[in-house]
Amino acid sequence: MNIFKKFYCRSLQFIFKLAIPFLPYREPKILNTNKDIVEVLKSQNKKSVLFMTGKHIHASGITKPLEETLSKNGFSVVIFNNIDSNPTTKNVEEALETYHKNNLDSIIAFGGGSIIDCAKAVGARVTYPKKPLSKMKGVMKILKKIPLFVAIPTTAGTGTETTVAAVITDSETRHKYAISSFPLIPHYALLDSTLTLALPQSITAGSGMDALTHAVEAYIGRSTTKKTRMYAEEAVKTIFENLETCYHNGSDLTARENMLIASYKAGLAFTKSYVGYVHAVAHALGGKYNLAHGQTNAIILPYMLKAYGKSVYKKLWKLGVVSGLFNKETPYEEGAKLFISKIEEINKNMNIGTSIEIQTADIINLAKTAEKEANPLYPVPKLFTAKELENIIKQIQTK
Repeated sequence: MNIFKKFYCRSLQFIFKLAIPFLPYREPKILNTNKDIVEVLKSQNKKSVLFMTGKHIHASGITKPLEETLSKNGFSVVIFNNIDSNPTTKNVEEALETYHKNNLDSIIAFGGGSIIDCAKAVGARVTYPKKPLSKMKGVMKILKKIPLFVAIPTTAGTGTETTVAAVITDSETRHKYAISSFPLIPHYALLDSTLTLALPQSITAGSGMDALTHAVEAYIGRSTTKKTRMYAEEAVKTIFENLETCYHNGSDLTARENMLIASYKAGLAFTKSYVGYVHAVAHALGGKYNLAHGQTNAIILPYMLKAYGKSVYKKLWKLGVVSGLFNKETPYEEGAKLFISKIEEINKNMNIGTSIEIQTADIINLAKTAEKEANPLYPVPKLFTAKELENIIKQIQTK
């Protein structure tokens, strides 16, 4: 990267880091039961709810207790479940139409990251009815409050119940982009580990590795704080100790609860300290090929950590020590490589592959898309050009 662009990227990142203590970050208030949701809605004089969830989740029946509780307490509940695995602008506009058609006044998102991200975007569109989502992408484009918003995650991975960001795919171009603004942080989050018990192994694996990626990228970046480092360390240690248990014994409620907490902490870490090139490349690939985000992150993560080289050795070493992978006498480089090997081992144990089907003709544009997302905003440990990202994507490509 030429010196002028590098200076621009690092200067902007430094300014954002200095601003962190003064920005209006907030943590959602944690709820424990469906009754708590009722009390929140009543306290704010709400009457009707856009209940956003997925088709499979709704068909499984796990939303029924909350739906019945809301109805019995006099709330009008309108279900919207037409949401893709990578939520699209079309999904958002259809949900927005449902919101207005039924004169609703609050939003509950019951599901994984896709559901919650879609709900965030709907909230933004309610607040800005004349502003398309394409004009909201990037940072700080949404300044007004969105409707009362309760997030209920059913996966332990995205952490989006804590974050400022929503990732949306353009229905026409298939371009995947992030909308990041403080009003998008949910007002409340209900964390109930029993909702994750029925998750299939593939989603348990992918969502768990998504949480790990959040924690690692937040930790190795250059915009960390004492608090985000603490959250990231705790999240990584907890994930290493519990994710494979959840994968092989899905009914282990303690492990499920630990993963839900780890995901939450990883979310708190990366919403302030940001992510990096792993997410940028994953978003580019996910938008192009409609890939599962968590599994895509899991595959990319070891490649990217190796590409960062010595710039991340000390921080990966620290994560390895905190997680009990080795002791403090282990040299930095050796410890970092052991940490990366641990990620590869977990991927293998959960049947996550080591490569992705990528069309060679797409690589140049995929790299440009990833570079444009990451630079200058993401405070990555080492800056890459689009050409360097091309080379990393070629390593990930199925041979």
